[in-house]
Amino acid sequence: MRCAYFMKFLKTTCCAGLLLAALAGCASIRNQRSAEQYIVEGERAWAESVTTGDTATSARILAEDFVGVDPEGNFYDKAGVLAHIGEAPQHFLSNRMDQVKVRFFGNAAVAQGVESWVSRDDEPRHGRFVWTDTWIQRNGRWQIVAAEDLIVPDGDKP
Repeated sequence: MRCAYFMKFLKTTCCAGLLLAALAGCASIRNQRSAEQYIVEGERAWAESVTTGDTATSARILAEDFVGVDPEGNFYDKAGVLAHIGEAPQHFLSNRMDQVKVRFFGNAAVAQGVESWVSRDDEPRHGRFVWTDTWIQRNGRWQIVAAEDLIVPDGDKP
């Protein structure tokens, strides 16, 4: 009798454990999807901000210790981004995100994407940026801690 009771207890405990693990896995997938949507939206808004001059998105998504590398190999920080965005609309007619891929590594994510831009020059030029941003989740918030931007060769061709 004890053996039958123990087996029933064991089956119930195992089923409950599997159910909890499955529920935790679903919650984790849901959290990752939500984080991915947040990251993609943040990247899109950051790309568009150079034509609108909107600094609010960058102020929100960039960590205080953020460091980026521009296409010429120069380092820049959050304050530099905010200053640049304020001046950027005089240089860019448009800038839009064409694609982005987000991969997660625990509380870190790497977003890699492509943006297309058009300058405000007398003879507007077209080009593309290719970039990699590293996001970290700190205190429940996802923020970019590092970025590297490249200009795609032949970027002046329409």
